[in-house]
Amino acid sequence: MPSAADHGRAGVSAQASRPPATATRAEVVARYGTATPTSWGFEAPGVVSRLPSTDRVVALTFDACGGPGGSGYDQALIGFLRERSVPATLFLNSRWIDANLATFHQLAADPLFEIANHGTRHLPLSVSGRSAYGIPGTRDAGEVFDEIAGNRDKLTALLGRPPRFFRPGTAYCDDVAARIVADLGERIAGFTVNGDAGATFTAAQVRQEVSAVQPGSIIICHMNRPTGGTAAGIAAAVPQLLDAGHRFVRLSDLVG
Repeated sequence: MPSAADHGRAGVSAQASRPPATATRAEVVARYGTATPTSWGFEAPGVVSRLPSTDRVVALTFDACGGPGGSGYDQALIGFLRERSVPATLFLNSRWIDANLATFHQLAADPLFEIANHGTRHLPLSVSGRSAYGIPGTRDAGEVFDEIAGNRDKLTALLGRPPRFFRPGTAYCDDVAARIVADLGERIAGFTVNGDAGATFTAAQVRQEVSAVQPGSIIICHMNRPTGGTAAGIAAAVPQLLDAGHRFVRLSDLVG
């Protein structure tokens, strides 16, 4: 999850179409096991960081990272979205799902929300073990596969269909890992606006960041830290955006 130091807007990255079939772990290791990455960060081939529209459409995305201190559920945030009929894409990590299985089923059954893949262990997606925010990343192509496919398989079993979008833990990836995501049939979702800086912003800061969106923005926030300022900030910003003529969408409503 991005920190306050990285709360600027990420740029637009090239998009890549999903392949018709997904690769196996052995195929991924054979294909990328000796590949050397040339980039590291929020941008890589295939990362979708803006919506393909110039209309006043905005995508709210919320990460649920799981793990120690990160498996909470921001019921006030989700309740507000439901009250105002605001759709969103929810990126759920395996650890969060395991800790909130009943809530997961409620969210998955709600047509307002689209469920997406936030990884198995919430690791930065690297083929060389690079770290982000002090979190060691996946160490090689095989671990990249495990990070994506472990939670993809869990979500497929629970939903009856595979997820369409993936966001790495911390949102960091390298260009080789990004190609592996594409080979596994998912699109990497980046962001245009960092709305809550890893759930560290106050409500006023969240409102300020989210209120400044431009047409086509993808907003990243978090739904696993209910004691933060995310829910109150979103509740303050969203009505302003609606009054200004913005419309909220799920990623799949506009991204193929």
